[in-house]
Amino acid sequence: MWVRRRLPPGTRLPVGLLLIAGGVLGFLPILGFWMIPLGVAVAATDVQPLWRRFRAWRARSR
Repeated sequence: MWVRRRLPPGTRLPVGLLLIAGGVLGFLPILGFWMIPLGVAVAATDVQPLWRRFRAWRARSR
């Protein structure tokens, strides 16, 4: 995925959330509903490693 190579890890989640928010306003001429799945895909590249860290932290704390 080109997003992993082009965007630093800290910016992928905000960019994904902005795309999702823009997709909600899909009835406007420039924005579209196509932005929602794209935003989810971009945000997921940053969220997955966070979930792994959270699970590892939770397993250590038990």
